[in-house]
Amino acid sequence: MSSDSSQSPPDRRGLIAFAWLWVGTPLVYGVYELVQKATQLFTG
Repeated sequence: MSSDSSQSPPDRRGLIAFAWLWVGTPLVYGVYELVQKATQLFTG
């Protein structure tokens, strides 16, 4: 084993959370708009 295997990997939970928010926020907004437009389309 290498000598640096005893070190823990860097904590990237903050970066992962930020990346999910960066992608998820516009995605949720787009789905919301899609549902609104589809509702208007099918209900008149």
